[in-house]
Amino acid sequence: MSVEAPPRPAAPAPPPGPSAGRRLGGLLLRWWRRLTAMRTAIVLLFLLALAAVPGSLLPQRALSQNNVNQYFADHPELAPVLDRLYLFDVFSSPWFAAVYLLLFVSLIGCVVPRAAEHARALRTPPPPAPRNLLRLPDSGRLAAPAAPGAALDVVEEELRVRRFRVVRRDGGDTRSAGSSGRGPELSAEKGYLKETGNLVFHLSLLALLLGLAGGKLWGYEGSILVTEGQGFCNSFQQYDTYSAGPLVDSGDLNPLCVDLDQFTAEYEENLTAASFTADIRYGAPAGEERSRTIGVNDPLRLDGDRVYVTGHGFSPTFTVTVPDGTTFTDLTVPFLPSDQQTLASEGALKLPDIPGREEQLALEGFFAPTGLVQGGVLTSVDPRPLAPQVAVIAYSGYLGLDSGLPQSVYSLDQSQIERGRLTEVGSANLSVGESFDLPDGTRITFSGVKEFAALQYSHDPGQLWVLGAAIALLGGLLGMLLLRRERVFARVEPSAGGGGTVLTLASLTRGGGESGPRFDALSDDLRDALAAAPPARTAPDPEVPPRD
Repeated sequence: MSVEAPPRPAAPAPPPGPSAGRRLGGLLLRWWRRLTAMRTAIVLLFLLALAAVPGSLLPQRALSQNNVNQYFADHPELAPVLDRLYLFDVFSSPWFAAVYLLLFVSLIGCVVPRAAEHARALRTPPPPAPRNLLRLPDSGRLAAPAAPGAALDVVEEELRVRRFRVVRRDGGDTRSAGSSGRGPELSAEKGYLKETGNLVFHLSLLALLLGLAGGKLWGYEGSILVTEGQGFCNSFQQYDTYSAGPLVDSGDLNPLCVDLDQFTAEYEENLTAASFTADIRYGAPAGEERSRTIGVNDPLRLDGDRVYVTGHGFSPTFTVTVPDGTTFTDLTVPFLPSDQQTLASEGALKLPDIPGREEQLALEGFFAPTGLVQGGVLTSVDPRPLAPQVAVIAYSGYLGLDSGLPQSVYSLDQSQIERGRLTEVGSANLSVGESFDLPDGTRITFSGVKEFAALQYSHDPGQLWVLGAAIALLGGLLGMLLLRRERVFARVEPSAGGGGTVLTLASLTRGGGESGPRFDALSDDLRDALAAAPPARTAPDPEVPPRD
């Protein structure tokens, strides 16, 4: 006879797995915790410092376009590769901005919760004493003739003199709640400013980043070459190159005009530049002018605006006389230095509208402050204008200024020469006062030379914010390094022989160097104070009646 087995119960269904949304939320939470960890902030800060290294080693367009051009001329193969990596615009590059923003987010996520936790810790009393105080690194026992309560009073007074925050527990004391069940004890703590300094340091770093970001958003700067006797006004249209934050409008620029009266350059014996100074006049367009001398490290500062001297060079002056006798004097144009050691410079003078001439005229030249002709080629041997000479090539034809295509004011459009629209009509090497004639009778005279200053106008509304944040950062760093967090615990018990107290003392210290000498000094002071305390009274023997 066969018995049919009962059917097995169905296996319980497996618990539903986490949904895709929960998995994504958990993944984002883990990544957020990693990003806001202090270790990540330190790594990002290191990467930011590392990313700024190329900005200090390579010339930057925001500071000197001439130096960037010189680097391209000296390294024609390497420079384009570096330019594609934004190494000539490090501080405005996408990868520098990415590290900057990640550090900003990491600091916010790290510092804000720590600040809230520190605020709670400031209102929290010191923790109860551990069960076995003698296991702490600095600990010991003291014998005192005073009663337990009186001995604890002495310890409390001594610690308050040392600026500890003190809490007593048990022993009938009602100043705080909590009971350890191990006799009267005391907990004291000081050094909260150490953690405060830590938070001030990180909050100041956050404020520093905010100030730098604000300066980039609402700041602007422009560069211009100004020849002696000329000037400029604070307008984007007048600058040779300029950069402005996304929140800057042309109407936000402060009204200021600057005129260059004289530029002076001094050199060492090895012909390296020692100092640059520029005598300027400045003021509002229709206001009173003031005079000031500025230098490389001594800019003009006006309500957040600064005018720097970033370089210098020479502006040859020409006189052009057309066949009908009309003379154009003081035609001055800056020549850009092609050699920073000798200040050999190249430039061009464009004359699109000359009465009496049907074709436009242009001069392209090479200027040598101290010229020397070797094999028919003019070179410069000294950056000082001891013997100025200029090699000039004259072109006649169409300059292409009205073609709508942008071209540099410091050089000719080579495409016009290649197409034959500009034709060479003469050339000469000239010293000051010398001339040469073109085939149509036009006379070109090299009449002198002036110096120009490369000026940079900068507006940074976050500079005071950055200065205050840097000072606070330094103060927080000093507090974090020099202060120490210290806790002291004390517990009193009656002496085994009666008529006295045994005081168990221990301390924990974080930061501030060796803690042993400080604990020994505290123990010595407590020993002296307890010895001076009144002794405990001995209870009378119940079998011996007191005397009358």
